[in-house]
Amino acid sequence: MPPIPASLSPAELEARLRLHLLPELGPRRFRKLLSAFDSASAALSAPASAWRALGLPDECAEPRRSAEIRQRAASALAWLEVPGQHLLMWDDARYPALLGELPDAPPLLFVAGDPELLDAPQLAMVGSRRASGPGLDNAHAFARSLAAGGFVITSGLALGIDGAAHQGALDGGGKTVAVLGTGLQCLYPARHKRLAAQIIEQGGALVSELPLDCAPQASNFPRRNRIISGLSLGVLVVEASPSSGSLITARLAAEQGREVYAIPGSIHHPGSRGCHQLIRDGATLVESVEHILETLRAWQAVAESPGAPAEVQAEHPLLALLHAAPQSSEALVQVTGWPLNEVLAALTELELDGRVSNEAGRWLARKP
Repeated sequence: MPPIPASLSPAELEARLRLHLLPELGPRRFRKLLSAFDSASAALSAPASAWRALGLPDECAEPRRSAEIRQRAASALAWLEVPGQHLLMWDDARYPALLGELPDAPPLLFVAGDPELLDAPQLAMVGSRRASGPGLDNAHAFARSLAAGGFVITSGLALGIDGAAHQGALDGGGKTVAVLGTGLQCLYPARHKRLAAQIIEQGGALVSELPLDCAPQASNFPRRNRIISGLSLGVLVVEASPSSGSLITARLAAEQGREVYAIPGSIHHPGSRGCHQLIRDGATLVESVEHILETLRAWQAVAESPGAPAEVQAEHPLLALLHAAPQSSEALVQVTGWPLNEVLAALTELELDGRVSNEAGRWLARKP
């Protein structure tokens, strides 16, 4: 697999990297520029007045031709020359389908490790950085069991629950994805550098939308949470206080149509209150791995017989997938590997049975 889209010329790739490095230029503004000028190269060449006409501040336009931006883009190109280091773009066929459905999907994703893993069935696991011993044990045990069952465990490489989840997946012989709130050349926290290396060594991936040399900034960590939830079928919150950033991930997951799971704890432990709040708000209460597998087990059936006909069964694979998260027809095709006509036929039967419905182009499972 090439590290960059084959359709891009070297000049256009360099131009996109330069655009990506500009301050105050988020995903929506990035796409607005490409839509208005048809290419990053043309956007960089356009006068500042044309950028202002699009509503973009001068802080975006002024540094685009600077020597510093050019040098940082050149460094990113050199990084991409190293085997196992990749760049996925939002208009690239390899871009993860679930993440691509978000209105603010990252225009660029830097990936160290296996980029194909980003389209595999994932469950996000998040929680407190100052987790209790039982919380860390739960995170490790759940991740180990789920990873051994074939699910990729996705988290944020933070201390506490994140680190325990990544390690549990690795100890279970499975794969894990770490979404960073820094650039991939600025791993944070430093004590997880060995864990990050182990993730890659065991076939996982490190992912970031941020420039490679981006140092830790407090504002970037909540921002990366939408990627953690956006890549995943569901989010499991293991232990969290009401002020925990993990609840941001859970809220984003619910807004994205993902399933939210929460592990309850002692009413006397502050770290349980965030999970209890999520359960009161409608999250699925989880006491065992089976509670999660009930909605995600279809992945195993699909993996065992990817060419199986799409017949309506008591626990239909498509129905179980839709219980985990609403999906478009196209996303279900990518996930199952079935032909589009089989997916549509099965969805039609399920709809006639009153088991699914279609809202705004996305299929949802209806509760019995």
